[in-house]
Amino acid sequence: MTKLRTTLITALLATAGACAVGPNYHRPAAPTSPAFKEAGGWAPANPSDAADRKDWWTVFGDPELNDLEVQAAASNQTLAGAEAAYRAASALVKEDRAALFPTVSLTGSATKTGGGGAQPTVNAYHVGVGGSWQPDLWGQVRRTIEGAKASAQSSAATVTNTRLSVQIQLALDYIQLRQLDEDKRILDETAQGYARSLVITQNRYAVGVAAKSDVLSAQSQLATTQAGDIDLIQQRARMEHAIAILTGKPPAALTLAPAPWSLPLPDIPAALPSDVLQRRPDIATAERSVAAANAQIGVATAAYFPNVTLSASGDSAASSLGRLFSASSNAWSLGAALAETLLDFGARHAKVAQARANYDQAVANYRQTVLTAFGQVEDNLAAQRVLQGEAAFKKAAADAAAANETITRNQYLAGQADYTAVVIAQATALSARTAQLQIEATRLTTAVDLIAALGGGWRATDIAPRR
Repeated sequence: MTKLRTTLITALLATAGACAVGPNYHRPAAPTSPAFKEAGGWAPANPSDAADRKDWWTVFGDPELNDLEVQAAASNQTLAGAEAAYRAASALVKEDRAALFPTVSLTGSATKTGGGGAQPTVNAYHVGVGGSWQPDLWGQVRRTIEGAKASAQSSAATVTNTRLSVQIQLALDYIQLRQLDEDKRILDETAQGYARSLVITQNRYAVGVAAKSDVLSAQSQLATTQAGDIDLIQQRARMEHAIAILTGKPPAALTLAPAPWSLPLPDIPAALPSDVLQRRPDIATAERSVAAANAQIGVATAAYFPNVTLSASGDSAASSLGRLFSASSNAWSLGAALAETLLDFGARHAKVAQARANYDQAVANYRQTVLTAFGQVEDNLAAQRVLQGEAAFKKAAADAAAANETITRNQYLAGQADYTAVVIAQATALSARTAQLQIEATRLTTAVDLIAALGGGWRATDIAPRR
């Protein structure tokens, strides 16, 4: 046992002083800029209002949306799958770490043999203990663990990215649902007005002061509006079903009552490009993938060096249990084996080259992810600024169209305009009101997209420490 202990201690010391071949990881440089180009004309009213807020959707002040987001976080199946993948990646780290330590096995048997006649019955007992260990002299196992840890961290960031995507999609669907509610309210109100116009036109036709064509035009306009109203019902049902699925429910299990259009445009905190690098979980996923690919270069490089395997075993055999562990029944052995590939016709070189190419690809993907993130922020900053001015014009157009509708209708009743002018004015007013609602909804969805582009309320420090 003294020789076994000495051998193990020697091997441990050799492993402790061993090097890990392959490049050490350094975060690759990413293209960035000191400020966002499109942020120049964009200034939120209260830039710090929502800073570092994980529950970012609460800026809309809608209790029902808040409740739906909580349900989605608890029950969304896409998110559950991503979390399961993270648990698997974390378990793989523990599995790889186990390769740093010896493998010990225990065997035992007990047999009884005999024959006919005067042959005696013989008992045989055996216990054996064996162990083997391959010291990580060149860091192959440590690089494997390093890569597995980076992959697990990438998986953790993927969970966050999936959660943010679910949250964003739910908010967008909810905004569209409420937009459909408001669209229907406008159409219902418009249809009521058209129905009143039809009655007036029918009465005027009955006394001979209106043409039959005026009645037909009024009927056509009312029926077209009612058809559009029915189509909105179908669109709303589909959106409600989509929200149910995001919250992990079958569509039949969720019903959202219509509600008035009351979602406010939130104040969104300003951010620097360097903040986006820390706030975007997809960037963290890509960067951790680079670290994992870097570790694989070391794993492939270690194949150039010999492997040493240490083994030890002890056996005890006896014809009775009482003598099984006596000194005369024991035997032991120690051994060491060296394995080295002398000729592989370039296979190891090809694997190292492949690992380096995979690393270069991961770096390019990381930098492209950063560029895409900056582009999304710039796009939405520009959209916020442009839509603000467009919304003012849409409101002015809707107000003017509504006033013109009233004037034209009164002129028709006074005999100063034909019904065609009324139909055109009413259609223009409805279109203007719908366009105004659409621009309001677009500003809200753009705000959600900007929050997503800025990374929500997440930060890179939320994933496991990078040790």
